[in-house]
Amino acid sequence: MEVMVERGCGLDVHQASVVACLLVGPAGGKSRKEVRKFSTMTASLRELAGWLRTAGCTHVAMESTGVYWQPVYGVLAGQFELVVANAHHIKNVPGRKTDVKDSEWLAQLLRLGLIRPSFVPDKPLRELRDLLRYRRKLIDGTAAERNRVLKLLESANIKLASVASDVFGVSGTAMLRALIAGQQSPAEMAGLARGVLRRKLDELALALDGCVAEHHRFLLDLQLQRIETAEAALATLDARITDKLEPYKDAHRRLMTIPGVDWSTAAVIIAELGVDMAVFGSAVHAAAWTGICPGNYESAGKRTASGARKGNVYLKTALITAAVTASRKKGSYLRDKYHRLKARRGALRAAVAVAHKILIAAYHILARGTVFQDLGAGHLDQARRIQATKSCLRRLNRLGYMVSLIPMTQPTQQPAAS
Repeated sequence: MEVMVERGCGLDVHQASVVACLLVGPAGGKSRKEVRKFSTMTASLRELAGWLRTAGCTHVAMESTGVYWQPVYGVLAGQFELVVANAHHIKNVPGRKTDVKDSEWLAQLLRLGLIRPSFVPDKPLRELRDLLRYRRKLIDGTAAERNRVLKLLESANIKLASVASDVFGVSGTAMLRALIAGQQSPAEMAGLARGVLRRKLDELALALDGCVAEHHRFLLDLQLQRIETAEAALATLDARITDKLEPYKDAHRRLMTIPGVDWSTAAVIIAELGVDMAVFGSAVHAAAWTGICPGNYESAGKRTASGARKGNVYLKTALITAAVTASRKKGSYLRDKYHRLKARRGALRAAVAVAHKILIAAYHILARGTVFQDLGAGHLDQARRIQATKSCLRRLNRLGYMVSLIPMTQPTQQPAAS
């Protein structure tokens, strides 16, 4: 094989140590190998960078091992051409597993140009990613805590969730606080309802009449405090994300023109996918990287079904959520596509297919600087009509007929005879 890199280094990164293998040699000649071991402390990583600079190293490869590669990448960025490899794509020969062998294998693959680099966005986008991924964890944690509250209420035979659509709204929270205090009757707690919920005062009084013990009050108070703390942290986090989105506000605004894509989903697309679509080359590659399209598996000329790859789970789940939301927008192409696929393939497959459509639209919006243009609910009917017409014409042509199509005009309605 042709040597692509004359001075390259492979790094086997661990939590406490980094094993570096430097290969130096011209194309077609024998390479010189030098192996050193460094600590992952910042001072030691700077020593690693200095050694590589002195040796004239131009390329450095490492595996994307958990989060351990990130500080190494941060120290070496801007000094060398860094290649972060997917660990599944560069497995070594079985039975030869040592840290030195792993680093040497990485260096050899790098030298021959056999490592496909993973997409690593620039620092502002990486920071935005961290914020949005933590936001998702906060939302998931808050939802789990709310489910614990509902479970606790059921154990105390408080049927508030059966009457109120939102137990954690203004009215519901006031009633929960009254339950914790334990000084009001069910009718008095029901009187805390506001708005349309006041039409259900009698039902609320019955629902709030349970067997609430001191044990329930203690747990309920603790759980509500955790929910309120998480909501306050979420508000602070949203303000920080808004500031980080300022350089990308135009792209963010254009992405929100897609049905189902709200403020948070558009932010996730920017953070996970980036704004420079030249990295992926085409919308097809972006969909494959996200894991939102079927995989390819062909052997001996036969293609078999293959499931979608894992891809970027943060972007993937955000797109599927957006697809389900888009399926509720009346008069849109995405809604029509979702319900047609749902009837044949089921709700989950339909959501994944529509998520793929949203990703393709987002790719072209970011690549071309345009906004989303909805094809309309009648687009699929028109496309099917054109396809059926062409199919019939082909069949008639094969039978030896020359056919000319004349559109039918709407017949005028004759007046009824008296």
